[in-house]
Amino acid sequence: MANEHETNQLLTRREFTAEWALALLAGVTITITGCGDDDTPTSPSPTPEAANGVVSANHGHVATATAAQITAGGAVALDIRGEATHPHTVELTADDVRRISQRSQVVKTSTTDNGHQHTVTFN
Repeated sequence: MANEHETNQLLTRREFTAEWALALLAGVTITITGCGDDDTPTSPSPTPEAANGVVSANHGHVATATAAQITAGGAVALDIRGEATHPHTVELTADDVRRISQRSQVVKTSTTDNGHQHTVTFN
């Protein structure tokens, strides 16, 4: 009989725990609020990524327009030295940067240094 009483207590504890959990969950409220028109779905603006240019006749140069430069949208002078032993610069206008951000092809010629120049193609 003692076992039956302990079993009844164990069931009572289980029932109590279940009821407690349900009562706890019943008191949980999730509120989601926002601003603006709730009928118009919005999607996050894509974050621009860095754009790497392909350098012709390359011997260690790297042409990268950073995400920050693309976001800023202004003209940029890129130093494309990379691992090469000499510098070159590629000038991008604000329009070039905008086109790169839209994944349009932009082809530019570097400065002439060390007796030669390179063509750099973005996208």
